[in-house]
Formats: sequence, C-alpha cells, structure tokens
Amino acid sequence: MNVDKQILVRVNRLINLANTTLDTQYLSGHLQTKWVNNEMFNEFQSSSLSLILNLYGKDHPYYLIFQNKVLGANPSYVETARGILTSIKTEIENGWLTTLKSLISAEIFTDYIETAEYLLKQNYKDPAAVIVGSTLEEHLRQLCRKNGIAVDNDKTGRLLPKTADTINSELSNAGVYNKLDQKSVTAWLDLRNKAAHGLYTEYTKDQVNMMLEGVVNFITRIS
Repeated sequence: MNVDKQILVRVNRLINLANTTLDTQYLSGHLQTKWVNNEMFNEFQSSSLSLILNLYGKDHPYYLIFQNKVLGANPSYVETARGILTSIKTEIENGWLTTLKSLISAEIFTDYIETAEYLLKQNYKDPAAVIVGSTLEEHLRQLCRKNGIAVDNDKTGRLLPKTADTINSELSNAGVYNKLDQKSVTAWLDLRNKAAHGLYTEYTKDQVNMMLEGVVNFITRIS
C-alpha cells in the first residue's frame, strides 16, 4: 500500500469516527443544548489535528480553521471538522496532495543544490559534499514513501530510521532504479560519509563536482 492510500485509510477512519461521534448526540442543560460524547470528541479532535499538522503544517488553512473552529463537544463543531476531512480526502483521491509535496520538495532540493554549487565555487568542497549527500538521502527516503517501502525499522516498539545504504538496496531490489544506479548511490553516500567524518583528504573537489552532477541527474531521472 503506497503512502497516499495509507493516508486515505486514516482519513476515512476519522470521517467514520466523526459520524459515530455525531450519533451520540444528546440534550443537556436548561437550554437543552445539543452535545456529543466528550471522550469520543476528544479522541476525534486530537487525532484529526495530528493528521492535518503532519500533512500540511501548522500554517495551513485546514489546520488553522480546525484549531480555531472545532472547540468543543458540540455537533456543529464535529460537522465542521468532518467537512475539512472530506476536503482532504478529495485532495488525496485526486493526487493533489502528492503534487503539492513534490513541488515543495523540488523547491527545497533546488535550494540545497544551489547552495552546494556556491560552496564548490568558493572551494568549500567538504560542506558541499555533506549537503549534496544529505539531499540525496532525503530523496531516497521520499522514493521509499512513494513506493510503499518503510523508512524505519521497528526495534522492540521503537521506530528507528533505516540507514541510507539499506534503503538504497531496498529501492533497487524493488525495481525503483537499477543496479548501476544503486552502485552510484553507494559511492555518493560513501563520499558524503567521509566528508561528515572529517576524512577530507580521501576525496577531491573534482570528485565532489562529479558527485553533484550525478546526484542532480539521478534526482531528475528517478523522481
């Protein structure tokens, strides 16, 4: 199951929880105000906010509207929240969420690559190598998420990130890219690790330049 389908399953569960919560309506107080089960509302509210925050961030209108409008165990608040979740479901079903994240990622990658190019021109090969390598690793992790490959290992109840070499092997084995690309990625990651651990004499500026060109080509082709 790819990431969008996993998110869609979660959104549908929350919409179902909204419906179940609305089924608990009752009248209370002198004015016979309508309320829903408080415990179910709290579960629904916190789970929905967590999902929206992770998907869109705290500055997105979905998150701001939910945070400011869904304030208590009142049916109208639950209906407002359900409407937001339904909009999110539509975005996922039409591929808009993936497109948005891809555009943001592309912009971030471009900024990092431009920074690395500038550092190389200024003869700062070592930080340039780290930046290029880190950009490559993040791209590998995004490829995993896109292709339904886990980026973490479950170690006795704790999720620990897989190494870049591990996900490189898994992506190649899954056919996301070929063995030649895998070998190139391994070499680039090795150069990045040398830079990160201060082994500055074990590679040259020209090698970092070739790494930069290769990574840009790889990210462009395998997107």
